[in-house]
Amino acid sequence: MKSRYGYFFLFLSLYTAVVSLWLRIFESHFVSVVAILCFSAVITSALLIGWAAEAAEFSISQGLAVAIVALLQVVPEFMVEAVIAWHKDVDLMLANVTGANRLLMGIGWPMIFVASNIYSRIRHKKGSQAIHLRPENIVEVIALFMASLYFVVVLLKRTLQIYDGIFLGVLYVSYLFILRFLPEEEEEKKEDLLSMPRYLVSIREGKRGLLLIALFLIGGGTMWAVADPFLMSTKEVATAAGISVFLFVQWVAPFLSEFPEGVTAFYWARTVRLAPMALLNLISSKVSQWTLLVSMVPIVYSFSMGRVSTIPLDMHHREEILLSMMMTFYGCAALAKLRFTRWNAIFMLVLWLAQFMYPSHFTFMPDIPIIGNNSRIVVATIFGLLSVYEIIRHRKEIQISNGIKETIRLAKRSPK
Repeated sequence: MKSRYGYFFLFLSLYTAVVSLWLRIFESHFVSVVAILCFSAVITSALLIGWAAEAAEFSISQGLAVAIVALLQVVPEFMVEAVIAWHKDVDLMLANVTGANRLLMGIGWPMIFVASNIYSRIRHKKGSQAIHLRPENIVEVIALFMASLYFVVVLLKRTLQIYDGIFLGVLYVSYLFILRFLPEEEEEKKEDLLSMPRYLVSIREGKRGLLLIALFLIGGGTMWAVADPFLMSTKEVATAAGISVFLFVQWVAPFLSEFPEGVTAFYWARTVRLAPMALLNLISSKVSQWTLLVSMVPIVYSFSMGRVSTIPLDMHHREEILLSMMMTFYGCAALAKLRFTRWNAIFMLVLWLAQFMYPSHFTFMPDIPIIGNNSRIVVATIFGLLSVYEIIRHRKEIQISNGIKETIRLAKRSPK
């Protein structure tokens, strides 16, 4: 059986390598062929990176491992945003970021709760009322909140600059530094891995390390090779289908690149016991997107321009950022009590769907420059009101202070 897994890894590696080389060397006038090759290469490279990252997480602390897994799993989004910034395509900037963020929260978080609840009913004849996080997981919640709070500054000045990227990058590095001191992963959880990463974990340690590095290089190299044709084919497919290019890049690209991550999260959630880890993985992905991914955009843009440059944010950009920011605030308010409840999942999913159900435009507080006339503002406002309600309703259950104390206690006990 193990040899079959080995051959499957070899096949995926060869496929991604051949496709990426073909796309870089040859040009094709067949849009559908290029699109299929690009989309499949993105998915397979994301699978390779995700499986290797999951297998690598057992030699470092749990929080740091989950954060690194989450970071590696969003490599496709990094590549797409880097290509957009390098091409100086200001209109499409942040499309992938905002779409990926809202997809993780609007679909990912509720999906984990639903999977955990269904399998809990099947196995224990009783549904799950909430997914509970550990006290030290408040680190992820605080990091997510701090990153989101900074976007208030970005909205007010209506630009994205290098010093914004520096702040967000420093925030992410600080987040990783703190996570170094959290407990190590439990060995028995290896049994709960998907079959492919479980096969990697079973390989002898020295050989495993070389194989994981090879998979990271192949997956990352493939993403670098196909990112440009992937973006170009995405634009052409959107145009041919009569769909807004911004919307297509915002939702289709993240869906393809995050598909493997969603599969992993669902697989963990169905064990019920690992539902908190599945949720934590998506939270960490959002932290890396909301900090490191955004910080990269003005830096790549400035390199492309040949000078330190400012990215102007028009009304559409600000509306997208505002909605993503308010959705994140609600997520942080929900997790401040260290549990994600049934109602939190319902509100998150319903409001994510609502952004597509409202009419595209109507007048809503037009005299306030930062708001504009888009229906996304209604959803953002509801998220804001729900955030306030969540904090007031559960004010006695908020675990920020206890979580910080527990993190400090674990840090003092850590040998690192």
